[in-house]
Parts: sequence; structure tokens; C-alpha cells
Amino acid sequence: MMGPGIDSFEIRLLTSDPDTLSQLCDLITEVVAAGGSVSFMHPLAAAQARAFWAGAMAAAARGERLILGAWVAGCLISTVTLLLDCPPNQPHRAEIAKMMTRPEWRGRGAASALLREAEAQASARQRTLIVLDTASDGGAAGLYEKHGYQLAGEIPGYALKPHGGLTGTLMYWKRLKLEDKGSR
Repeated sequence: MMGPGIDSFEIRLLTSDPDTLSQLCDLITEVVAAGGSVSFMHPLAAAQARAFWAGAMAAAARGERLILGAWVAGCLISTVTLLLDCPPNQPHRAEIAKMMTRPEWRGRGAASALLREAEAQASARQRTLIVLDTASDGGAAGLYEKHGYQLAGEIPGYALKPHGGLTGTLMYWKRLKLEDKGSR
């Protein structure tokens, strides 16, 4: 059965309320179990997932990142993090991290909607360059290329896949136009 299309997604900044944290933990656990290379190994313990998201939300509260989510009928189906805490010589840069979509929702536009919102948020914060990496095997290279990200290169044997074995990582970048402050 097909779920709702892109017009049905609600994109919003995530907060550390208990329901959102619970859904974030469920999402990352599901993505890792399905082979998603998002820094964790399968099986992902609930305490490890909770500790990760608690730390990420604390960093968001300090303004070091934004965590965005796509919701459908009260269910968090996809998320992306925009890292903003860059070294002093890189105030123009941001990084996309932890792009995750529940397997049954992939290919329906949630990740694209989140990516566009992350770019808009970066532009509004005067960031003109976004970088990201994705696994060579089973990553989201097609998504990023569709949105204009340029491949900088591949690092072979970069990380372990969630179920074992090495995978490379593809490094991407994209220049952003600054948002007109009067338009927001």
C-alpha cells in the first residue's frame, strides 16, 4: 500500500520531548537494522540510541545543529541533521548528517523535502557551502546528486556496514545562495 505523497509531509524542527525522542530512537534502530550506514552497528541497543539522540538534542539546544523531521499522521518518518558548529575558519560552512528515512517511506519525497529545508535553514544562517558523506554501498548518492551535490571523491574502506564488512564513503559538496533576509 502506498503512503501519502510529498504534500502530506509536515516538516519541522525537532525538540527533545519524550515522544519525539522515542520516535527518533525507533527510527535510527529501524534504519540500522535495514543496513543504513549512520555510524552504528546492528543490533543497536535502545540505550545507545537514546544516548545518541539525547546528546544530539543537547547540541541543538546549544545552537550547534538543527534536527529536522518529516511527519505523517503523528509518525516521524524521516530526519536530517544540519551541523552548524564549524571551526572558526569555516563560518560559511554547514554539514548534512544523519539523513534517515524509514524503509517503507523511501522514494516518496520525505528526504528531498528535508534536504530542501536544511538548505534553506543553512542559507538563512549565511552558510554558502554544505558538505556531506554517504556510504558507497547502499547510500543516498542518487538523492544528493539529484539535488545538485557534487562528488568530491571516494574514500575506500571508510567504515563498517551495520551488519559487518567495510564500505567506502562518497564525499559531496554544494554551494548555496544566501537567502534574502527580507523574504522570510
